[in-house]
Amino acid sequence: MDWAALITWVLTAGGGFVLFTIWLRNGGMEQRGSQRIRPAIILTHFGLAATGLVLWIVYVASDSTAVAWIAFVLLLIVALIGFAMFGIWLSQRRGRGGDVAASTDQPAEQRFPIAVVGLHGLLAATTLVLVFLATIGVGS
Repeated sequence: MDWAALITWVLTAGGGFVLFTIWLRNGGMEQRGSQRIRPAIILTHFGLAATGLVLWIVYVASDSTAVAWIAFVLLLIVALIGFAMFGIWLSQRRGRGGDVAASTDQPAEQRFPIAVVGLHGLLAATTLVLVFLATIGVGS
């Protein structure tokens, strides 16, 4: 279970890195406004996710239950932030009738491919479940 969680976490991170790169390339760090995903939110999500992944690798190498719980709690916070960002992203798409390509003042996150957003979310949810199960000792 530990390794399955690690593999899904790495795959999730890969999707997140793709989204983060798209966001940066499209001016995400410079964007302002209440209906946009602010840089602090994305950077916090990214940083906590990376920290949690490193801790999970340490857990897999050391089998320390305390490290596993810390990684899980971080991942839970990351998931909550991610769900909030998904809500902002989705409300942007709905607010523009789904036709965001016509806007000249398009938020950077509206350039995210829908398939990547969906896959990232699905892998993230799977990772959260696998990390929890591994942390409580299922499959050990």
